[in-house]
Amino acid sequence: MLVEKQKELMISMKNRKKYLIGIFQDEDMILNAVKSVCKAGISIFDVFSPYAVHGLDEAMGIKRSRLPIVTFLAGLTGGLLAMLLQLWVFNIDWPIIVGGKPFNAVPAFIPIAFELTVLVGGLVTVAAFLFRSRLGPGATPKLFDSEVTNKNFVLAIEQKDASLDINKVKEMLITLGATEVKEKEV
Repeated sequence: MLVEKQKELMISMKNRKKYLIGIFQDEDMILNAVKSVCKAGISIFDVFSPYAVHGLDEAMGIKRSRLPIVTFLAGLTGGLLAMLLQLWVFNIDWPIIVGGKPFNAVPAFIPIAFELTVLVGGLVTVAAFLFRSRLGPGATPKLFDSEVTNKNFVLAIEQKDASLDINKVKEMLITLGATEVKEKEV
């Protein structure tokens, strides 16, 4: 048992990466810092903020998400399946005239089709988001600063390139308005 825990610890130590962390207090400062760091050709791992900052995605060069396409296709599938199921049930499987309506009472099928469109679209979107962002059960978050959910904005740069001059980047982040710059292993 002790040997297994030591092996797990060794594996987790191998998977740890070093990051340079810049902590900012203002959204304008973090946006300016991201633009400057990207202009300098430094690859940003991620930016963490307590709320969404307008223009941050464009500054980081992040492409638009394809999640709306997944939502549309899932909703379309849900709506079509609902309509086909109702048409099959009321025309082929159990054709009963209710209230003098014909078997193909398509306007009566629309509320159920709408509800299943929204249900399937929503569930598949959440599942796709969790799968794509690897936020399933047992996922451990990379927490760079304890105050990132309250007030701080964090710029994380992964130290994977040996040509990256850490001291130069630290000075750059401080001149851009970082209140604290530190190295962290996560």
